[in-house]
Amino acid sequence: MDEVLDFDEFAATRARRLFHVAYLMCGDFHQAQDLVQTTFGKLYAVWGRLQRGVPDTGMDAYARKVLLRTYLSHRRLRRSGEFAVGDIPDLPAGDGHGVGVSELRLTLLAALRLLPPRNRAAVVLRYLEDYSVEAVAEALGCSVSAVKSLNTRSLARLRELLGEDRALLFRN
Repeated sequence: MDEVLDFDEFAATRARRLFHVAYLMCGDFHQAQDLVQTTFGKLYAVWGRLQRGVPDTGMDAYARKVLLRTYLSHRRLRRSGEFAVGDIPDLPAGDGHGVGVSELRLTLLAALRLLPPRNRAAVVLRYLEDYSVEAVAEALGCSVSAVKSLNTRSLARLRELLGEDRALLFRN
């Protein structure tokens, strides 16, 4: 019973952060909830072994890696039901000083959704989660040079989509 309590505490304290990462990767509130739930299900199934083999400091990294792999496998298995529309919906008004924070966030999320899943994951982990290139490579299961290449191509695409001024959110 002690393992269940430890898992409950872990899940309660990490759910919000994992949800934010999942949402940034997939861009869909409900899918992000499903990804986090699936991640916790996978972690729960091996929780006893994890506690013996993974130090407490590594649990967060392990959980994010499970989330990332769940997201990438989910994207491979399921085709998106999204479709392009001719008219862009009305966006909230700016704050009187140009582009509003809400509008910028929506624009950024829309641009991220246009990136392929692996590229999106690399950008989210590297620039929004502030992972090192090596940590992103480990999470994605690829080389450091592959991460650099993914990020270079992704940033170039984001600059095309957002324009140079808005793409400065992602520093090189």
